[in-house]
Amino acid sequence: MAGLSTLILLLCAAKDVMPSSSHWKPTWPSYRVPVILPQSTLNLDKPQFDAEARLEVVSPCGPACHKSSPLPTYEEVKHYLSYETLYANGSLTETEVGIYILSNSADGSQGKSRTKRQIYGYDSRFSIFGKDFLLNYPFSTSVKLSTGCTGTLVAEKHVLTAAHCIHDGKSYVKGAQKLRVGFLKPKHKDGSKGANITNSAMPEKMKFQWIRVKRTHVPKGWIKGNANDIGMDYDYALLELKKPHKRKFMKIGVSPPARHLPGGRIHFSGYDNDRPGNLVYRFCDVKDETYDLLYQQCDAQPGASGSGVYVRMWKRQNHKWERKIIGIFSGHQWVDMNGTPQDFNVAVRITPLKYAQICYWIKGNYLDCREG
Repeated sequence: MAGLSTLILLLCAAKDVMPSSSHWKPTWPSYRVPVILPQSTLNLDKPQFDAEARLEVVSPCGPACHKSSPLPTYEEVKHYLSYETLYANGSLTETEVGIYILSNSADGSQGKSRTKRQIYGYDSRFSIFGKDFLLNYPFSTSVKLSTGCTGTLVAEKHVLTAAHCIHDGKSYVKGAQKLRVGFLKPKHKDGSKGANITNSAMPEKMKFQWIRVKRTHVPKGWIKGNANDIGMDYDYALLELKKPHKRKFMKIGVSPPARHLPGGRIHFSGYDNDRPGNLVYRFCDVKDETYDLLYQQCDAQPGASGSGVYVRMWKRQNHKWERKIIGIFSGHQWVDMNGTPQDFNVAVRITPLKYAQICYWIKGNYLDCREG
């Protein structure tokens, strides 16, 4: 009972503080983010890397199913947020975590799939052509994983993606040990043959430049939960590159309620399989939400999994508009809606707990992760 009470306290402490209704700008809310810290780390046997990479996830649990599920206990949440770390040499560790609520004064901070279809009616996706767009923010933050998925740059050496691109819930996928991240770049350097191709009617051809991944973090909620309803809630992973990518990245943020999103819409770009070599951008309305998931019908195809879902809102503290990643596109899902099958595309929301975990993976210091 004490554990459950602590969890309720934790969830209450993580509630957002929204701007007043008189404020006309969609504004990033302030959150009291909990602290997640490693408690112990164990060495595990080297994985077999024998799973096939899956580019979409299937779950029978839809919005109503998730909303009716009981809250997990504090100990269950701690277990879900514990994580495995896979290193480039094939070694593997498991880290148990603790979850803490700190007051402002404590740290000085301020306050089943039937078809491959994922297109809904008219295809509203936009292929992004030309280096003037592809190499500029925010499109330049989208990268391709060697396992076939998409990822998003969230720090100088870090990429956020979907866990199922790395691990199928039971084993690491083939290629995870030698995982690489691809950055789109022009095929020709300035001054070389073909440098003036942008003056023609044809878009400039691009190629991928690859960087090896140093280590990968996957939450235990995905590894242990993929066989049941909570698995999709933890379909995210963080990759650390062997060297900095030298591009502008997009910060992560806690996902506001759908009703507070500008126009109720989300945006993301990914490398859809039906348009090889193209970066594809789309936006759409959020149809439903749970505490951990956003249900929408953004047009997408396998390959876009792992894309960072973002919105642009006003940052009052900095007096400027700012885009942030508020979720990770997980993929296509058929759900049972009162006995009638309905399909959605699903994104995993970055909750205060997930923000604290991912931010700690990136920065290694909880004091830098107190504001979501």
